[in-house]
Amino acid sequence: MKKSIALLLCTALTAGMLVGCGSTAEDTTEAPATEEATDAATDAEATDAADAEATDAAEDTTAASDKTWVVATDTVFKPFEYTNSDNEFVGIDVDILAAVAEDQGFKYDLQSLGWDAAVAAVQAGQADAIMAGASITQERKDNGWIFSDGYYTATQTFVVAQGSDVKSFEDLKGKNVAVKNGTQGADYANSVKDQYGFTVTVFEDSPTMYQDVILGNSAACVEDTPIIKTSIKEGELALEVPEGMENEGADYGVGIMNADNQEFLDMFNAGLANIKANGKYDEIIAKYLN
Repeated sequence: MKKSIALLLCTALTAGMLVGCGSTAEDTTEAPATEEATDAATDAEATDAADAEATDAAEDTTAASDKTWVVATDTVFKPFEYTNSDNEFVGIDVDILAAVAEDQGFKYDLQSLGWDAAVAAVQAGQADAIMAGASITQERKDNGWIFSDGYYTATQTFVVAQGSDVKSFEDLKGKNVAVKNGTQGADYANSVKDQYGFTVTVFEDSPTMYQDVILGNSAACVEDTPIIKTSIKEGELALEVPEGMENEGADYGVGIMNADNQEFLDMFNAGLANIKANGKYDEIIAKYLN
């Protein structure tokens, strides 16, 4: 009997010990995090955030480098932009832009729109820049143009028909002068028309303006000097340039009208300096003007 009671007591005691051990093993209450563990977690989160920012910056840089800049230009402004006998769009502006883009490693889309349409495209944000023999003037700057460094200095001159009796400004009194809309030549004519007593008729493009003079409808027109001399020589136009009827001239520049496109002008300026230094610029000028 005593043995039975002793056996029962031993069994109960053993069961109680087993239950106590089980409770200790299954206790899942988390111990307080140490300061080192907390700092490590914080550092890891900061590293992840920095990595994410670096990735975003890299993606932004890639996106910027992949941008294709839209550059608007004129259709006929020989020798700066025109279509040659092989139906290729060529000229000083065309070649300079290509050389600068190669030097700076950017992509561009050159769109031949005509002067007025090119200006309108840049104003409307449909093009990033204009490169079309645009003279750098204070008036244009006041009207929102932002220019690159000058890449060619050109004067504007009065032009008459071959055999014309117009030899000076005084000979234009009572006559009409043709100009192209929105150009430095038009500004030049308008600046002296009251002084010399002539009227002005506006045209949209140079070839039509030239024909108006050749046909005798206008006594003269006003054009950029290198353009008209090239056009007379290569196009065998019945026009001539009187001496002493040109202005002081101004530099041509690439123009933008949105400050967000300053990056393009910065690249153009850097590339222009480089091609002037390595001789490429002189090769382009000689190709078309010599």
